[in-house]
Amino acid sequence: MRASTQWRVRPTTLPTIRRRCRSCPSMEFHTQGRFRVNANHKLLDVWLLALCAQCGETIKLTVLERAHVRSIDPAALDGFHENDASLAARLLTEPRLTQRNGIALDWADGWRLDMDPVDLPKADILDVSVEFTHHIPLRVTTVIATGLEMSGSEVAKHIASGVISSDDKLSGRRGRDFSFVVRW
Repeated sequence: MRASTQWRVRPTTLPTIRRRCRSCPSMEFHTQGRFRVNANHKLLDVWLLALCAQCGETIKLTVLERAHVRSIDPAALDGFHENDASLAARLLTEPRLTQRNGIALDWADGWRLDMDPVDLPKADILDVSVEFTHHIPLRVTTVIATGLEMSGSEVAKHIASGVISSDDKLSGRRGRDFSFVVRW
């Protein structure tokens, strides 16, 4: 019997920001979604603020630089002024922000997997479609291991033996939708 299911990867918290602190040996920063907006006539600079996990040093991650007020979406501008955490989460999922600021994001404890229920014992073949609600780069084997409740090494063995297969690449990190088939 063939069954199909939908999995959704969702963020639960803002990710840990990886960057060397200037004041201490820490490599971890945390943000609560607070922004700093600085105006110079009709030009705005916007930064997302983050604190060192060890010493509390503040860093500013550049979101906008010398942007004309009229070129900024009014809803985003309101979000900057109101310190909207959901706006911060959306901005942190954009690769442009991480590249511009020379940071890496660690989503290790910042996501969850929502799954449609499926009766696994009755299914010989399981078609799984994985949807990412935000761009959260995760190891494909970690997502599959979480959903199938097995270890990463078991998932790797099943991929190598062909029990788990896909038209998509099932190795490395991925932040976009993919699908795979499990043949029990």
